[in-house]
Amino acid sequence: MATLATRAPDVLIRGRTVVGGVTEGEALVTHQTISGWGGVNPMKGEVIENRHELQGRSFAGKILVFPGAKGSSGWSAVFHTTRLTGKAPLGLLFNIMTTKAALGAVVLRVPSMTDFDSDPLEHIETGDWVRIDADSGTVAVWKGGRP
Repeated sequence: MATLATRAPDVLIRGRTVVGGVTEGEALVTHQTISGWGGVNPMKGEVIENRHELQGRSFAGKILVFPGAKGSSGWSAVFHTTRLTGKAPLGLLFNIMTTKAALGAVVLRVPSMTDFDSDPLEHIETGDWVRIDADSGTVAVWKGGRP
C-alpha cells in the first residue's frame, strides 16, 4: 500500500514484527487490555466488555493500539471471526506479547507489531493517522488525522 502522506510523520516508532505487511489508517487506542471471548462482538468488530473504555466502539477498519490480550484462548477465535465478517482491524500494535495476542495477529492476517523502542500508547491517540510498515519494523504517526 502506498502511503498517502504528504508530510513527514510527527512520530516514528520502531518495533518487532509479529505479522508482516504494510497498512495505514485511523488509530483506535485503548490503555486497557481487550478480552476476546465475551469482550468483543465479532459480527460488528465492537468492544462489548462491561466497563471497558472502548465499550460500544468498533475497531473495524482501524489500527488497533492496545496493551495486549486478556482472557481465554478464545481470543484468537473471536478475532479470526472479525476477519471472516469483514469487521477486523487494519493492523495491530500491542505492548504485551502473549500467545493469545500473537495467534490473534496471525489469524487476522494484518500487519502487527510489538516490542517497541518507545511506547505507542504514549504517542498515539484515537484519531491519529498511523502507517504500520511491519516489513521494515516502523510505525509512522501523523497527529490529528490523515496527513
